[in-house]
Amino acid sequence: MLFANLLRRRSSSSLPLLLGTVVVLWFCSSHHVTATGSKVEYLPGVQPEGPLPFELETGYIGVGESEDIQLFYYFVKSESNPSIDPIVLWISGGPGCSSFVAMTEELGPLLFDLPKNNWSLPTLSLNPFSWTKVASFIFLELPVRTGFSYVKSSKQYRVNDVETSYQAAEFIRKWLEDHFQYQSNSFYVGGDSYSGITVPMVVQAISDGIDARFKPLINLKGYLIGNGVTIQADNNFDDTFQTARGFSLLSIEQYKSAVACKGKDCLDELGRLTTGEHYYWPNVVGEENDAKRFRGYNVHAFDRHLIFKAALIASQWMNHDNVLEALHVRKGCGEKWAKCRIPLHYERTVHDTRPYHANLSTKGYRSLIYSGNADLYVTSLSTERWTKSLNYSIIEDWRPWLINNRIAGYTRTFSNNMTYAKILGSDHIAPTITPADCFIMFKRWISHEQL
Repeated sequence: MLFANLLRRRSSSSLPLLLGTVVVLWFCSSHHVTATGSKVEYLPGVQPEGPLPFELETGYIGVGESEDIQLFYYFVKSESNPSIDPIVLWISGGPGCSSFVAMTEELGPLLFDLPKNNWSLPTLSLNPFSWTKVASFIFLELPVRTGFSYVKSSKQYRVNDVETSYQAAEFIRKWLEDHFQYQSNSFYVGGDSYSGITVPMVVQAISDGIDARFKPLINLKGYLIGNGVTIQADNNFDDTFQTARGFSLLSIEQYKSAVACKGKDCLDELGRLTTGEHYYWPNVVGEENDAKRFRGYNVHAFDRHLIFKAALIASQWMNHDNVLEALHVRKGCGEKWAKCRIPLHYERTVHDTRPYHANLSTKGYRSLIYSGNADLYVTSLSTERWTKSLNYSIIEDWRPWLINNRIAGYTRTFSNNMTYAKILGSDHIAPTITPADCFIMFKRWISHEQL
């Protein structure tokens, strides 16, 4: 998703497809639309069977002119003390990847199990390292057409980075109007991958609304970004090749050839490194390892093949009629759920978000920027470089951060309330590969503790 050029498909069959879309959307728009969410007490396939052991709400909130854009969300209450715990608005990357993925593959309360076969409904188990144990999360399907978010009208709708950020800010104001009991809770915005672009822009849009005294006032405290894109550079993969060399994926001769590549040759080399037998999978050490991801819990072992099958497994579950009904998805609205929407009518208009980080720093917002050290897509080297390039003084210089006397990674803290954390043995996306370490990292940071 980060490096592919997505071309809009054109074919002779586009006319009947368009007419079909108009009919579906007319049927959908004829229904009464409300902004309130619905409680989800049971989800098919969740193990153990029975009522969910956490509180889940789903719903739509309309934004934009005539509320034409309907944004779908999953709200998971904190399993600790939701009345006072922080709330995190989470936006997955892509752009166009569903935040349900974060809820079931990364940091949320559920994890898909290894399928027993290809025809039965996939099952899910509880994630013992869910970040919702210490904070409430709103997993938002953004931008429009992501997941179950849709446009009410039949017109082709194209959005960009700036429009999307202000739609997210409008969403959260309306959500807090409906959920007034949470207006005093500390509020954060989080995301990963391409949302390294989206998150600081959304925080800026929310901050602008606070300055304009838009109601309700949001108790904005900061943001967090994992393995996030910050500078969108074309065909500049020097850090990727340096990381690959550091993990012995390239010989010295191959490394020299790679750094000298130009244009398509660089993309070919990147493809070789990130697919098939050459792809590097970090060997996680310590409390968790490849053989058994979690000990003492009825969840699947960490299986490399599962990650490659994740989109198919999730799609099979999400598009089942019983699941759609349980999640209160509107019939006839939008499109069939997909892990990442391709093609997506989206214009990338901001190519460097460092000015956003600098501006937010002047307002005193906290930030956590974290990276897996084995990430070949958005390398920890590039993240270290841009955080340092903001030129804030270092309050706490480079040091290891520990879990049970084991080095989990390295960190430094800047005078602008920004913390950078590198996670050893992790990748893109970090909580998928090292869930225990990432949970402890988040728990410490959100609680204002030292990593």
